[in-house]
Amino acid sequence: MTWMVIRLVLSLAFVGAVLWFAARVAKKRGLGQGNGLIEVVARQRMGRASTVNVVRIAGRVLVVGATEEQVTLLAEVDGDAVEAALEERHAAVRTTTEGADGVRAPVARPSTGALAGSVFDRAGWTTIVAQLRERTVRR
Repeated sequence: MTWMVIRLVLSLAFVGAVLWFAARVAKKRGLGQGNGLIEVVARQRMGRASTVNVVRIAGRVLVVGATEEQVTLLAEVDGDAVEAALEERHAAVRTTTEGADGVRAPVARPSTGALAGSVFDRAGWTTIVAQLRERTVRR
């Protein structure tokens, strides 16, 4: 039984080391990060298989709708207006919320890294937990 546990731990350590090495190689080669020309500024799910994305491409800001079958250009937006809206949102997120019981709960800062907007984004989970705590407080 002890040998099985040791083999399991060693196997998991080996798999973790391989994943860590692969992530370092991908980061050095710039895989998965794009070329810097295209940046997704914001993304909002509208349904099970549809999203609205705000994309910055070479200085132009486009709003596109995406489904499983197609991507459609919805509008072109002024870049300064998008920057102002992002700054306002960041300022609002940086503040703290105060519940009815007087307890101040921090709100997550938006992340801008490679995991931003994904399931692995820590800021997203922190925001969800803070919102759930706020909703479940007995008043």
